[in-house]
Amino acid sequence: MHHHAYLWAGPKDRFDQEALRRPPHPDPPQAESKPEVILRYREVAAEFPKSDLPPIETAYWLVKPRSLVRGTWPDPDGAAAWLSDRLAEYAPRFASGTERSGTRLKTLVVSAAERLGPGGDVSLGFYLERPSYLSLALVTCSSNRGMPALSCPLGP
Repeated sequence: MHHHAYLWAGPKDRFDQEALRRPPHPDPPQAESKPEVILRYREVAAEFPKSDLPPIETAYWLVKPRSLVRGTWPDPDGAAAWLSDRLAEYAPRFASGTERSGTRLKTLVVSAAERLGPGGDVSLGFYLERPSYLSLALVTCSSNRGMPALSCPLGP
């Protein structure tokens, strides 16, 4: 078991494009479906796996390009340390003063390490200035507890 880190920061309106953050439905639309439904399905099926947008379900980071992996650690503490560093880096830009609290950030890191230990995933999001959004995720791999059929993005 190991843990991959992912980070996305960008405009809040791009983050809100939920259709590109969801995998396509496993059953494509019927041939007699409206052309716009078929076109939209094809667009999502083509874009979801290569989009850098954070997926709605954390485990789906594993189907994204391997270039989006920001780090990999065999132990939860290493992954949690990466998270701690990113929180410290971005905290000055958090839109909410409450979220900048050192005590709160430390609690998030400790909680993340605890969730990763037994194979869980961690996903955190923060509003930044301008309005922007920050998504941080730590995903357990080999295999993922929530979606064991998903393969490791770094391959065998």
